[in-house]
Amino acid sequence: MKEIINLINSISGKYSNLLIFDDWVRVLALSISNSTELANCKIFQEREKDYFSIMKKYTEKEVTIFAKMFAKLIELFQKEINDYLGNIYMQCEMGNKRTGQFFTPFNLSGLCSEIIIDENDIKNNQVITLYEPSCGAGGMILAYAKVLKDKGVNYQRKIKAIAQDLDYRAVYMTYIQLSLCGIKAKVQQGDSLLNTEILEARRIFYTPAYKGIFI
Repeated sequence: MKEIINLINSISGKYSNLLIFDDWVRVLALSISNSTELANCKIFQEREKDYFSIMKKYTEKEVTIFAKMFAKLIELFQKEINDYLGNIYMQCEMGNKRTGQFFTPFNLSGLCSEIIIDENDIKNNQVITLYEPSCGAGGMILAYAKVLKDKGVNYQRKIKAIAQDLDYRAVYMTYIQLSLCGIKAKVQQGDSLLNTEILEARRIFYTPAYKGIFI
């Protein structure tokens, strides 16, 4: 994580760390999403346009640094499941004190998962459906997956999740991390107190695993 933070810092100046982080997670989410879409469909074209509108702000060298940061993130997930993006966000002091936006420490999310996991659900062949109405960076779902993995359960086959958040940044972070973990998930932007059923395609991101594709 420190290497990713250092890379963010290396291109800060023209833009703030928060804007660089936001642009990075946004283009990653758009890239992962479009890798599973048909090139002639409307949502692909909209997200492709959004992707290029962001990337044109950056030099070729800075774009290469974005790619390096993604490679480092993949390496982290290959070692262990964790809420890396949430940790990076908080370590860079990007948490929004005004709105009370602070991400739950991953060890606390793990403890909550240990408490709520039912051994009977693990033993049967049914899929466990998780709903996270304020997903942040997806830490609670990631922690649940890690606990299952530690118990010898194939969490990629066991879990199906619906994650929602009002903040698009949180949607992008959750989508990226659940995608890299191979978790079947529908991640959507919306106010969970007002609406849980999102109909607009542009506000919904389906992980590759949800579509039957693993990356």
